[in-house]
Amino acid sequence: MCGIVGYIGKRDVAPLLLEGLQRLEYRGYDSAGIVVNSPKSPALKVVKAKGRVRELESRVPKRFTGTTGIAHTRWATHGAPSDINSHPHLDADSKVAVVHNGIVDNADELRAKLQSEGVVFISETDTEVIVHLVARSQADTLEEKVREAVKAIEGTYGIAVMHADFADRIVVARNGSPVVLGIGEKEMFVASDVAALIAHTRQVVTLDDGEMATLKADDFRTYTTSGATTTATPETVEWEAASYDMGGHETYMHKEISEQPDAVDRVLRGRIDDRFSTVHLGGLNLDPREARGIRRVKILGCGTSYHAGMIGAGLIESMARIPADAEPASEFRYRNPVVDPDTLYIAVSQSGETYDVLAAVQELKRKGARVLGVVNVVGSAIARAADGGVYVHAGPEVCVVSTKCFTNTVVAFALLAVHLGRIRDLSVTDGKRIIEGLRKLPAQIQEILESEEDIKKLAAEYAEAKSMMFIGRVRGYPVALEASLKLKEISYIHAEAYPASELKHGPLALIEPAMPTVAIVPDDDLLEKNRAALEEIKARSGRILAVAHREQEKADHTILVPKNEDELDPILMGIPLQLLAYHTALALGRDIDKPRNLAKSVTVE
Repeated sequence: MCGIVGYIGKRDVAPLLLEGLQRLEYRGYDSAGIVVNSPKSPALKVVKAKGRVRELESRVPKRFTGTTGIAHTRWATHGAPSDINSHPHLDADSKVAVVHNGIVDNADELRAKLQSEGVVFISETDTEVIVHLVARSQADTLEEKVREAVKAIEGTYGIAVMHADFADRIVVARNGSPVVLGIGEKEMFVASDVAALIAHTRQVVTLDDGEMATLKADDFRTYTTSGATTTATPETVEWEAASYDMGGHETYMHKEISEQPDAVDRVLRGRIDDRFSTVHLGGLNLDPREARGIRRVKILGCGTSYHAGMIGAGLIESMARIPADAEPASEFRYRNPVVDPDTLYIAVSQSGETYDVLAAVQELKRKGARVLGVVNVVGSAIARAADGGVYVHAGPEVCVVSTKCFTNTVVAFALLAVHLGRIRDLSVTDGKRIIEGLRKLPAQIQEILESEEDIKKLAAEYAEAKSMMFIGRVRGYPVALEASLKLKEISYIHAEAYPASELKHGPLALIEPAMPTVAIVPDDDLLEKNRAALEEIKARSGRILAVAHREQEKADHTILVPKNEDELDPILMGIPLQLLAYHTALALGRDIDKPRNLAKSVTVE
């Protein structure tokens, strides 16, 4: 959940690392640090600072020169944000430096052992044990020192290690946290995300779990933690550096909301087959006979991906007539689930590195299950671990909270549902109907975005609320859950989401004028049921903001969205609620791209 960047070559390293940290700040931003190796110094030079990367940059002296270095921006797990707890961590002689993403589960045990041997710790972090393990190793090479250290630790890690006595190299290792190598011309990079590399190279190698690498200025090599050589072929990253810029917007979140028409067009492009009223998803690795043998679909995700999976389960069940449900991956992997050979499991993750989802995939694969991935990042850990899958092609998403990737993920599930449905029971007529609806989505999303000023005015009216209720029924309930999450994440207003049918079973007790309700009211066969819920709220003097296809008489305000097919309406109804959360947070002066206590890629439990 932290950002790592490193460089070895001929260029002055500090500006490169600081630039890389700024591109990775969405991964962690409570403290940052940088260490460089200067040929004229027998020890490594380090600067660290609590706070954002700009705080670190202000502390870096002008003569902080070197051609090799590693840097880190932190999301705290062990120890509060502080200068001392910031990475990189160094040993007492300033010979060894380590940056680390992940959690060392046996850190307390290792710390106690090292302290009994006379080691003095200066930080509260789990990472510092790695530094001392490397520094105390009697091995002859840095590779062997790091190998001994990672064999001693339990848990997750993506690490980069420098040693003053081995100034010609950086050694990196991965287990559960991403490590990406950037291959340049007489220079090498390493990072926890391609975002830090893309301005300098588009040739990358992504390490697998249990894999290490040695970077030198003119080459690299990869190998396992047991020492066996591995074959690494660089891949070309499809995204360009400009994809990570704000493009004239005030925030990345606003930029990414506005990119949704193009993003949805991208996930649809080349996948629709009009001749047979179906779609092509070449990466599924699932032939029609196997698809017909599926008896159940289980979708696993966390947070926003879980909500997208809930909508996806509904799409698959309604179109393909396969029982389907979604479950938080973090719960699934700890409840000793029954793994059925006739069940298709689908893992959902924007980054493709979400630890709980990845761990669930690994457990399912161990038990012989078929697993598909629905991810955004090509070549990510989940994409590589799964048997096949669908890339959602949302493009880079830098804001901590997900918007365009959520929308594209749901559209990808709609494509999958059509694909499975046409193999099974979805008629040509219904297949054509859904495909025509999918094609309408980009223009309809653009139509919603053009009503932003009206939504901004509504956000100002509701921004003073201390708590809000979100309700929806069947297809609308996951939309309510996601909208509630968005509001919580960036505005810090408490929000709850409930099925509209559950109001009378308890939540109505909360309704009062000070507790506004946002109601998802699609124009479908449940319209009158949803209107009855609005009557219940209004009878208790509750304020109502409806998201609907037509004006709702009982609502104080209605945000109108264009009508699509019933199955696809949830995709459109979520868009104005992204804008509502955004402008509510803006009105409250929140740090929208970097909400407190959160980070983009959750690579720890």
